[in-house]
Amino acid sequence: MGAAILTDLLTEILIPVAAVVGIGFALIQWGLVSRVKLSPEKQGPPAGSNNKNDYSDYLIEEEEGLNDHNIVVKCADIQRAISEGATSFLFTEYQYVGIFMVAFAILVFLFLGSVEGFSTKSQPCTYSKDKYCKPALANAIFSTVSFLLGAITSLVSGFLGMKIATYANARTTLEARKGVGKAFITAFRSGAVMGFLLAANGLLVLYIAINLFKLYYGDDWEGLFEAITGYGLGGSSMALFGRVGGGIYTKAADVGADLVGKVERNIPEDDPRNPAVIADNVGDNVGDIAGMGSDLFGSYAESSCAALVVASISSFGINHDLTGMCYPLLISSVGIIVCLITTLFATDFFEIKIVKEIEPALKKQLIISTFLMTVGIAILSWIALPSTFTIFNFGVQKQVRNWQLFFCVAIGLWAGLVIGFVTEYFTSNAYGPVQDVADSCRTGAATNVIFGLALGYKSVIIPIFAIAVSIFVSFSLAAMYGIAVAALGMLSTIATGLAIDAYGPISDNAGGIAEMAGMSHRIRERTDALDAAGNTTAAIGKGFAIGSAALVSLALFGAFVSRAAISTVDVLTPKVFIGLIVGAMLPYWFSAMTMKSVGSAALKMVEEVRRQFNSIPGLLEGTVRPDYATCVKISTDASIREMIPPGALVMLTPLIVGTFFGVETLSGVLAGALVSGVQIAISASNTGGAWDNAKKYIEAGASEHARTLGPKGSEPHKAAVIGDTIGDPLKDTSGPSLNILIKLMAVESLVFAPFFAAHGGILFKIF
Repeated sequence: MGAAILTDLLTEILIPVAAVVGIGFALIQWGLVSRVKLSPEKQGPPAGSNNKNDYSDYLIEEEEGLNDHNIVVKCADIQRAISEGATSFLFTEYQYVGIFMVAFAILVFLFLGSVEGFSTKSQPCTYSKDKYCKPALANAIFSTVSFLLGAITSLVSGFLGMKIATYANARTTLEARKGVGKAFITAFRSGAVMGFLLAANGLLVLYIAINLFKLYYGDDWEGLFEAITGYGLGGSSMALFGRVGGGIYTKAADVGADLVGKVERNIPEDDPRNPAVIADNVGDNVGDIAGMGSDLFGSYAESSCAALVVASISSFGINHDLTGMCYPLLISSVGIIVCLITTLFATDFFEIKIVKEIEPALKKQLIISTFLMTVGIAILSWIALPSTFTIFNFGVQKQVRNWQLFFCVAIGLWAGLVIGFVTEYFTSNAYGPVQDVADSCRTGAATNVIFGLALGYKSVIIPIFAIAVSIFVSFSLAAMYGIAVAALGMLSTIATGLAIDAYGPISDNAGGIAEMAGMSHRIRERTDALDAAGNTTAAIGKGFAIGSAALVSLALFGAFVSRAAISTVDVLTPKVFIGLIVGAMLPYWFSAMTMKSVGSAALKMVEEVRRQFNSIPGLLEGTVRPDYATCVKISTDASIREMIPPGALVMLTPLIVGTFFGVETLSGVLAGALVSGVQIAISASNTGGAWDNAKKYIEAGASEHARTLGPKGSEPHKAAVIGDTIGDPLKDTSGPSLNILIKLMAVESLVFAPFFAAHGGILFKIF
C-alpha cells in the first residue's frame, strides 16, 4: 500500500494550526480596517506607518472637504442605523429559527433512537457485519449534538459576517474621499475578515467535534462519522432560513425603493428622501452577507461530512489511518493558507490606482488562488495519502492511487473557476450578452425581459457541461469519494471566494451612505465603480455556490444510497420514477413560494413608500425626514412570516417521502430535485445579474453605445430598472436558495437513512 509521509501527529497539529492562523489573519485585517475612524476628531497618521497601502498618507487630499466633520458624523449616524436595523432583524429571525432548531433536534433524536427501539446494546456494524458498533441510541444522541453544533456555527457565521459588513460600510465611504484604491482595500479587507473567520471556524469546530466524539466511539469510526453528518444538516438548515428570510427582506425593500423612488418619483438610488432606503441597505447585510455566509458554511460542512462518511467505510476507516481519513480537512487547511497568500496580492503587493483596475484585481484573486491551490493539493496528495488505498464503491472496495485523488480535487477546483468565468461573461456589462440586454431596452421593458430570460437559459449550458465532466472524471477515478473531494476542491478557496462575495454588498452600502450623507458626485462615482465590480464577482460567487452544491448533493446522495442499502436506483421502477418526477417539480414549487413572498412584501412596501410621499409635506423637497422605521418593520415582518412555508417544504419532504414511501422513492426525489434545481438556480441567478448590470451599464454611460441609451430617467433606463426589479428576487432570493434545497434534502436523507431503511415505506408495506 505504501504508507503516507505525513504522520498522524503532524496531521493533528496542522489542522488546528491552519484554523488558528486563519482566525489570526482575520483579526489582523479587522485591526487594519478599524484604523479608519468614524468619529469627527482629527486623525493623524498611525505611528510607524509607511506601507503604500496603509493610511499613512492621510493628509494627501484628493477630494475637497476630506476633514469635513459634518460628513463624518452623518456617515456614522447612517452606519449606526443600518447596523441596528440588521442586528434587530437577525435577532428576531434567530428567535424563530432557534425554536425550529430545538424542535428539529428532538425529531433527529426520536427518529434515530427508535431505529433499534432506543436500545443501549451494541449492534452489528452496517458495512462490516462481523464487527460490533455502538448502539443506535448513541448515534441518535451524537447526531443531535452535531446537528446543534452545525446549526449554531452557521448562525454565528452569518451574524459575524453581518457585523463586519456594517462595521466596514461607512469606513469604505470615508476612504473613497482619498481615492478608489483606499476604498477598495478597506472593502476587500473587510470581506477577508468574514471569509477567513468563516472558513477557519467551520474547520476548527468540525475538527474539535470529531476529536470529542472519538473519546466515546474509540475504534468505531463508521459510527463516529455517521453521527458527524448531523453537523452538515445543522449548517444547511440554518442557511436555508438565513437565505430565504434575508432574501425576502432585502428584495422587498429593494423593489419598493426602486419602483417608487427611481421609476415614479425620478429620484436617485439611495436618496435619503426615499423612505425604504435604510431597509434596502439593511437588506444587503442580512441577505447578501449573513445569508450567503451561512450558505457557504453549509456547503463546506456538507462536503466535508460526505467525504468523511465515505472515507470511514474505505481503507482509511477500516485501517484507522488518521491522516488519510483527515484528507478532506487537510484540503481545507491548505486552502486557508493559500487564500491568505492570495489576499496579500490584493491588499499589499499591488496597489489599485484607477477604476479600471478593480475588476481585474478581483478576478486575479480567483486565478491566483486556483493556481496556488492546485500546487498545494498536489503536495498534500503526495505526503498525506498512501500510494494505493481502497475506496468504498456501492458494496465493493475500489483500488485508487494518490495521484487519482489529486485529479479529483483539482478538477473540482478548476470546474469552479470555469463556472465562475462563464458566469462573469454572462453577467458583466463589459461583454456582449449584457450589452445586448441593455440595447433591448430601446423598445421597452417587454423586450428587456425576453432578452434577459434567454440569456439566463443560455448561461446554463457550459456550467452544466463543466459539472458533468467533473462528475464523470472524479467518479471514474475514485467513486463517490472522488465526487465529494471534487466538491471540497471547488470550496477549498472559500476564504477568497467569500472575501470577494462580501466585498460587493459592503461597496453597495458604501455608495448608499455616500448618497445619503450628501457627499459629492465624484465620491458616488467611485463607490459605484466598486459596486459594479462587486456585482459581477457576486454573480461569480453564486456560480461557485451552485456548482459545489451539485457535487456535494451528488456525493451525499451516493452516501445515502449506500447507507440505506439500495443496490441500484432503477428509474424504470414506478417507485423511483414517481419520486424522480416529483423531485424535479420541487424547485419550481419552492421558487414559486419565494418569488410570491417577495412580491407580496414588495407590494406592501410600495404602498407605504407611496403613502409617505403623498401624505408627508416637504418629503420630496428634502425638508422633512421620512419614516424609515415603518419600512424596516414591513420588511422584517414579511420575511419572518414568509420564510416558514418554503423552509417547511424543504425540511419535511424527505421525512414524509422516506417514512411513507420508502428509500427507493426518496432516492428518486433527491435525483429529480438535483437535476432540475441546478438548472433553475444557474439561470435565475444569471438572469437577475444580467438585468442588474444592464441597468448599471446605461447609468454609467461609459461607452458611446451606453450614452445613446441614457441618461438616468430616459425611457430605456426606466425599462432597464423594471428588468432589474424583476431580476432582484431571482438572483438574490430564489436562485441562491435553490442550491441549499438540493444539498439540504440530500444531507437530511443521509442523517435519517437508518430510520428510513428500518421503518420507511409504510404505505407500500400496507398496500
